Amino acid sequence: MLVLIIAAVFCETILLTLLLHSFTCKGRREIEQRVVEVVSRKAPTVRDLELKAPFYRRAVKPILVKMSLWMTKALPAEKEVQLAHKLVKANLNEAIAPRELLVVKYLAAIGVAALLWMFSGMLGKSFIQTVIMGAAGLGLGWYMPDFYINNKGSTRVREIEKSLPDVLDLLTVSVEAGLGFDGALMKVVEKTKNALSHEFTLMLKEIKMGKPRIEAMRDMSTRVGVDDLSTFTGSIIMADQLGVSIGNILRLQSDQIRQKRRQRVEEMAMKAPVKMLIPMVLFIFPAIFVVLLGPAAIKIANTF
Repeated sequence: MLVLIIAAVFCETILLTLLLHSFTCKGRREIEQRVVEVVSRKAPTVRDLELKAPFYRRAVKPILVKMSLWMTKALPAEKEVQLAHKLVKANLNEAIAPRELLVVKYLAAIGVAALLWMFSGMLGKSFIQTVIMGAAGLGLGWYMPDFYINNKGSTRVREIEKSLPDVLDLLTVSVEAGLGFDGALMKVVEKTKNALSHEFTLMLKEIKMGKPRIEAMRDMSTRVGVDDLSTFTGSIIMADQLGVSIGNILRLQSDQIRQKRRQRVEEMAMKAPVKMLIPMVLFIFPAIFVVLLGPAAIKIANTF
């Protein structure tokens, strides 16, 4: 019996010792395991990094870059600035350059023209009709990228105009809670994910890189091209220069921009009856006239 008790105590002592050792050495084992993983991990090669990139950056963009070098003289500097402004407004400046966009426009024009030419030839149209279809395809293909960029830019502008009052409310609450203006902007970036927060992120990055806040805000308003945002940035710059409380300026700007948004909605509601008049006159009224006056016209024709 005494031997069993001694054996049990010995086993329990060994188990407690192992348990304490595992607890004390757990952190060291995790560190050793992480070190082994880092050391044994192979550094990614250039090919691996290239294969991880999207297909557009791996295959399409190099071709556009090479073709854009051939067309350098075909794009005037003024036109290049206009295309760059459109791309920045649509937030596509990182995906494609102005000269690359020119290449896309040429390729789209040629492709659509060739497609319509072949389609008209398959339908057995005359030579003149085929030429007209090809010319229409040239114009359509040339303006299709512009239409896409303008549509994307307009959608982004509407998104910024819609989210600006709510963002200003969050900025006002953050500033009145004791945060600085830059800290309030960082809080807005953390809490919201939209086009306006993306612009604030770019502005904060420029400020961290050393650009003055006034210049960063002016560049943001110029880049976006929204009147309400330009008014907001102008008020903040003026308040910063004159030493006025930013919290009061933010509250006033929020009320004014919200009132402008309400006025735009009322304006759209007032335009709705005028826009509805065109389909009513062209489609609804003729059908009503046929239904109401058709039997009378048949009776009058039979009588005479």
